[in-house]
Amino acid sequence: MRQDELSPALGSKRSRKRVGRGNGSGHGTYSGRGLKGQKSRSGFKMRPGFEGGQLPLIKRLPQKRGFTNIFRVEYNEVNLDRLNRFEPQSEVTPEKLVGAGIVKSLRRPVKILARGEINKPLVVKANKFSAAAKAKIEAAGGKVEEIGA
Repeated sequence: MRQDELSPALGSKRSRKRVGRGNGSGHGTYSGRGLKGQKSRSGFKMRPGFEGGQLPLIKRLPQKRGFTNIFRVEYNEVNLDRLNRFEPQSEVTPEKLVGAGIVKSLRRPVKILARGEINKPLVVKANKFSAAAKAKIEAAGGKVEEIGA
């Protein structure tokens, strides 16, 4: 087999549609553009979403605009005042929060927020902490440990 004997597979190549080359070609007279109107004119361009002057769907449904970040992480949020039910010097983990009924499930990671006061030294283990929550736990004599998600 030589290079000059090679040819493309049958049906893989198609000749270009030549419009406006007489009625015998099947694409004469109006060249496949129909009769009159904006779309039949030369130089016509339509922007995406254009609906012929009707108020476009994107403007009729404002709540559909924008985008959703698919990488967003939703947290189970726990405020400091909820941690006061634990014994002093005890270790507070996400599993213990579920056991105490503070968090419903461990599907989402746990984040500790700073609302309220904490008046016991606790060892708190969670996935995330707000800066103010960290400061309040350490001020009460406790320890903060971030665990992986």
